[in-house]
Amino acid sequence: MATILNRGDGRRAIQFENIDGKRKTLGLGKCPTKSADAIKTKVEAILACKLAQTSFDSETARWVASLANSLHDRLAEFGLVESRQPTAKPVAVTLVVFLNDYLERRNEDVKGGTSVFYGHTVRNLTTFFGEAKTLAEVTPGDADDFRRHLQKTEKLSAATVVRRCALARTFIKDAVRRKLIDSNPFDGVGRGSTANPDRQRFIDQATIAKVIDACPNAEWRLLVALSRFAGLRVPSEPLLLRWQDIDLPAGRMLVHSPKTEHHAGKATRMVPIFPELRPYLEDAHELAVVGAEFVLPSLRKPGAVTGDWRSVNLGTMFGKIIKRAGLVAWPRAWHNLRSSRQTELTETFPSHVVTAWLGNSERIAEKHYLQVLDSHFERASTPSSAAPALRNTSETLSTASQPCSAANAKPLVLSGKPTKQGVCVTGLMGDTGFEPVTSTV
Repeated sequence: MATILNRGDGRRAIQFENIDGKRKTLGLGKCPTKSADAIKTKVEAILACKLAQTSFDSETARWVASLANSLHDRLAEFGLVESRQPTAKPVAVTLVVFLNDYLERRNEDVKGGTSVFYGHTVRNLTTFFGEAKTLAEVTPGDADDFRRHLQKTEKLSAATVVRRCALARTFIKDAVRRKLIDSNPFDGVGRGSTANPDRQRFIDQATIAKVIDACPNAEWRLLVALSRFAGLRVPSEPLLLRWQDIDLPAGRMLVHSPKTEHHAGKATRMVPIFPELRPYLEDAHELAVVGAEFVLPSLRKPGAVTGDWRSVNLGTMFGKIIKRAGLVAWPRAWHNLRSSRQTELTETFPSHVVTAWLGNSERIAEKHYLQVLDSHFERASTPSSAAPALRNTSETLSTASQPCSAANAKPLVLSGKPTKQGVCVTGLMGDTGFEPVTSTV
């Protein structure tokens, strides 16, 4: 049994015989009689459970859980309740340490150009926030300042600022999910369109014919043709193309895509060998060394192992070729070749077919590839509402090239003298990289 002791001035204590047989006194300070009596009742219930070696009933357990730390700590000193362990303070992780750890964890599933994009964003964050800034110290206001830093100091385009702020938001979201911080300071920062129509150019076939004529050798001519006439992503897809992937009699080739291989069923795709492309494939094959594996061996990184296309700089040389052709280099040189082909093909084939051939989605095509041309306006403004569709090289395409599996691909069989006759060089004139970095196809 426990007893309430009155010590004057409203101060009270509870005296009881502890489970070790020793008398203990629990001081309560100034405490109303009613409250002291309630505590005494609970202490007796706790002592009874301890002596019987049973668990607290639910009411007693709730009472113990609700105790203020000061009273709970005194009961813990007597061994009546378990001591409350202090909540460990989270380690203050710096932003730079977290970002480097994030990149290390994503090393296996982030490919090529996306990895480069990640690196640029980490560099921007490190430059702006410094190496001492902790994750917890980054505020929404800091995130706004970072966006303005990208615009004014780094002088990046609006679309690039949106993409890098979105990636920063993705980085910090991972920190929130790991409970390193409570909220994401980049939420709502720099949202907007990542498309940049100001850098789009339609490169017509007359223009690309001049560029191909200015190329130094057959491999370069084929590289440009693969980009403009088949819509391959440069450099990864052409540099991974093998002769065993080419089935000329069937008019198809198997394209390996590092950019999309982490998506189910997107590691490869079957692409038609378009009539404009065929002569350049035949030329390259005729000049290839017997037993050659890769279609473009001299353009690959010297000493590269199978599948290695990284660190290959084709942009500088391509710019020189364009200049040699007497033209002014267009923005996003390689990407706009791919964009021009997708715009062209969509005039003739259903969008879902074209996106299957080019390895993207209809949403991405509409956002980053398809262009509105002067010819569309001209055709729309003609008196006849039945004006024919845009005429371009697609008129000469085979009528029913459908994707097939790699298992059905036949080995390359070539016969006759290669010829470039019939290559269409008509089209719409315009001004024009890499595929836009996205996590979707």
